[in-house]
Amino acid sequence: MNTSDSKTIVIVDDEKSYIDLLSQILAEHLSNPVVTFTRPMAALAALPQLNVGLIVTDYYMPQLNGLQFINHARILKPQTPFILITGHGVHLSADELPQIPELKTILHKPFGWRTLAEEIVRCWSGADVPVIRTDVISN
Repeated sequence: MNTSDSKTIVIVDDEKSYIDLLSQILAEHLSNPVVTFTRPMAALAALPQLNVGLIVTDYYMPQLNGLQFINHARILKPQTPFILITGHGVHLSADELPQIPELKTILHKPFGWRTLAEEIVRCWSGADVPVIRTDVISN
């Protein structure tokens, strides 16, 4: 598979060391490229140029929270699925969740890379679904 043609997994989280580690592990274990952003506005500016398959976003960030980011990003990338990650108790009401059909799941930190990888595969829409490589040895 030519990864330049593969849809990209986008991760937006203001904790740089966290997304650096997460993106490295996901890039080693998933067949699709991973692109990260520490600022939601920078991610929004870059989205039109990216072939996005799925977006993972933190909830608590400067500039925009995760739901605000999703509301802006889904206009730029319609039909793109989102995974919201949070280290805090974020709960959407029964009225809020149906208003954001692109939001497929909420993961509460801490979680392992495999949990996120499995959710990415489960929530992916369309072709080019990432494959979790099990032949990679992690240190």
